[in-house]
Amino acid sequence: MSQPGNQNLITDIAGISIGNAHDPDVQTGTTVILCDEPSVGAVAVAGGGPGTRETDLLPSDKLVEQVHAVVLSGGSAYGLAAADGVAAELGAQGRGFGLVERPGVPKTPIVPAAILYDLANGGNKDWGTAPPYQDLGRAAFRQAQKGSFTLGRSGAGYGARAGRHRGGLGSASVITKDGLSVGALAAVNSFGSVYMPGTDAFWAWPFEIDGEFGGARPGTEYQADAEDWGAAKQNPQIGENTTIACIATDVALTPGQANRIAQMALAGFARAIRPVFAPFDGDAVFVLSTAKRPLPGPEALSLARLGELAANTLARAIARGVHEAQ
Repeated sequence: MSQPGNQNLITDIAGISIGNAHDPDVQTGTTVILCDEPSVGAVAVAGGGPGTRETDLLPSDKLVEQVHAVVLSGGSAYGLAAADGVAAELGAQGRGFGLVERPGVPKTPIVPAAILYDLANGGNKDWGTAPPYQDLGRAAFRQAQKGSFTLGRSGAGYGARAGRHRGGLGSASVITKDGLSVGALAAVNSFGSVYMPGTDAFWAWPFEIDGEFGGARPGTEYQADAEDWGAAKQNPQIGENTTIACIATDVALTPGQANRIAQMALAGFARAIRPVFAPFDGDAVFVLSTAKRPLPGPEALSLARLGELAANTLARAIARGVHEAQ
């Protein structure tokens, strides 16, 4: 059987580093997914209330095919400024996109981002004209260069809620017998519940490996009610929910192939959260290809395998983030 990588984290994918930063007073945070080398990127957005940056660059027909980092952040629209901090740090290192080398002309770091809504979680949001997110982006970038990160109430998941439970940051990885590697990272702030109603079991329990999120199982007679959402949030407001995520693989992908993987990875949300992709959610998933190994043939079958691995691994990461946050 396929098994998790050494750490069961997205950083099991060679060439990917993660950095978290949070502000306990504001009760918010930011996560940076840093690429050692520019990586092919893609995105799929399924929620009805998304907040994103630079995602228009990621379709396969656009000029820029590689990204330098991806940012996931709390803070709603304010949180998009975290990517400014990351771009500034990358630019200071001379990293970025440029058609030609020109003395005195800085390169442009490509830093797509997505945000979740944590403005109503009770933290001190009286920041006047100085929201903390650019500084959080800088701090998370610097942390990514140190090589370790924590799950649960951390980074972009610091102020998150998953239905009526505390949300958090989760990650998981998988490596197949023939060496395909896929990792997932998710900041879970969902309207829907990750738990099966009336149980301690996660909706994602069929995909759990080695008790990574507690091992709870529904009873053998369990039957889901189509209208029972369990511990979903009550009276949701537009924009107050979202699960944002990133998939990474070491397999070389074209932008078009990466976009197909992103579309397939959306199934991971539906396997872990109910309901999902609601009008008040901003659910989005990025895909990064570090291109450490070629895509094996036949191409279509390998893409189908990668997409399914991405969906399963994302479902595990979502459940693990909430489990760790408790």
